[in-house]
Amino acid sequence: MTTNRIAFQGELGAYSHEACRAARPDMEALPCRTFEDVIDAVRNRDADLAMLPVENSTYGRVADIHHLLPESGLHIVDEAFVRVHISLLAVPGTPLSEIREAMSHPVLLGQCRGFLREHGIRAITGADTAGSAQEVAARAHPPLAALAAPLAGDIYGLERLADEIEDRANNTTRFLIMSRDPDMTRRAERMLTSFVFRVRNIPAALYKAMGGFATNGVNMTKLESYMVDGVFTATQFYADIEGHPEDANVALALDELRYFTSTLDILGVYPADPLREAQLAGS
Repeated sequence: MTTNRIAFQGELGAYSHEACRAARPDMEALPCRTFEDVIDAVRNRDADLAMLPVENSTYGRVADIHHLLPESGLHIVDEAFVRVHISLLAVPGTPLSEIREAMSHPVLLGQCRGFLREHGIRAITGADTAGSAQEVAARAHPPLAALAAPLAGDIYGLERLADEIEDRANNTTRFLIMSRDPDMTRRAERMLTSFVFRVRNIPAALYKAMGGFATNGVNMTKLESYMVDGVFTATQFYADIEGHPEDANVALALDELRYFTSTLDILGVYPADPLREAQLAGS
């Protein structure tokens, strides 16, 4: 049974909602309170897909996501790069000169410090971006504005006083689209493979584990480490590589990796988003 729904974290009008509309315009977007709720919605068949942000070009890695991915039981089937355009949203009829405070998620507040400083606007922490827009609309207090996507202004009836106020012109968030079932088909010329692993307790294990990718000409686009269960001695690594596990060089590299690891789990095999190159080039 399918629902034709894609679940995301946040309120309607959130950047994850925008990502759903851009990547899966034919699906109904299902808002969820937490990332765990997004995953559960897919597990419980309330949705077919999950849209999860993993990193932002300005802010960096999204907290907790790398811990959730291996434990989710879901599989990455696509990635989506979404430009983050930040708008200042206010009660209709309010001039910019009257705005004294702007509410948003801390991540977004950190992405437009220059604009806020220039206009003498104090940052106020909100639960999330679209939720802040919703609250500003409900309060109807002119000196209070929200920082959110233009979509949030349209949904909650707020006026856009300024657009694209982010500090960096290439501000982009990378999302992963996840499903209950893996899709290992080769759907594009450029494929990516994501996996997590733990190295064996031997000297230079990580160095040796990575050697197979270099000798076999496999490009590793991401390698990140993080603690497991809050224990300093238990480290897990998350990696993205270019290629498909059925490619001869990728297969050889993964075989060598397995020799030096205690666990290795493939999280997904999926096409590279066409916007990936533009983002990596900084355009």
